[in-house]
Amino acid sequence: MNTLIAVVLAVVPLAAASAKFAEWQVLETRTGLPLAFEDLASQWATEDVIYLGEEHHNRHHVEAALKTMRALIARNRRPVLGLEMFSWDGQAALDHYLTNPEMATDAFLEEAHWKQNWGGAYEEYEPLIAFARDHRLSLIALNPPRPLVREVARDGIDKARTKPEMGQWAMRDEPLVEDPEYRDRILKQLHSCHDGLTNAAYERMYEASVFRDESMAKTIADRLRRLPEGAGPIVSYIGGGHIQYRLPIPNRVSRRYGMPLRQTTIYLAAFDPDRVQEIQELLQPPIADYVWLTPLGQHGPSRRCL
Repeated sequence: MNTLIAVVLAVVPLAAASAKFAEWQVLETRTGLPLAFEDLASQWATEDVIYLGEEHHNRHHVEAALKTMRALIARNRRPVLGLEMFSWDGQAALDHYLTNPEMATDAFLEEAHWKQNWGGAYEEYEPLIAFARDHRLSLIALNPPRPLVREVARDGIDKARTKPEMGQWAMRDEPLVEDPEYRDRILKQLHSCHDGLTNAAYERMYEASVFRDESMAKTIADRLRRLPEGAGPIVSYIGGGHIQYRLPIPNRVSRRYGMPLRQTTIYLAAFDPDRVQEIQELLQPPIADYVWLTPLGQHGPSRRCL
């Protein structure tokens, strides 16, 4: 086939789809075309891990996650919800809150170290925790404690490994695997979002990114091995940057799990009709298996450091 013709044919589906982008469409990135949610939900129900890559503080992305969870339950699955917003030192609080209907929210947040590890308005994410509580679903605190991440960002991974906290959380000897494509993308994004730092500072921030992604991948892979018969899939609700091109977490979960694994990545993107080009850029090259367009959040368009 003539090369020019091949290029044109490859672009046509995306060009045709872009003229019809709309809120709540789920686009298959391979074709750029929207697919029916009900059909997709039936497919997602067969997965081991579903990654929902969100924009922080967008309530519509929480709505998308709830819609996904309801669809899985309707298909006789028992999803396990993993949340970036909670850290390992909050896992006991999550377990306590889910099983103790008398526990007050303030006491829960204090026990979960919400302010120290995430902060901000808990109400933005509360519907997810309430849904799990109402449906008796398990919750996973995905993140390592923020003080560990800060130590890596401040001192670098080699020095941070010597701290007692690394031993406490069994991360002192954990391998942090280098991936050239991951490194290239993360450093470019760090330079784009945090201009004017020293090379050493960028390197420490990069190491902190690797540490977080490797830690969350370890958490997901470990839970996969312990899922009861018939439980799952794990629904990982994390920032979109942690699933981009499968590099940060999904590929690391596959490596750590060490056995065939069915995973799908869904990038939640707030749709601004005036910024259609940004959606096209998410499709070529495909940032995830699917891009789910939602209304804008209350803070308007977010800045994507891609």
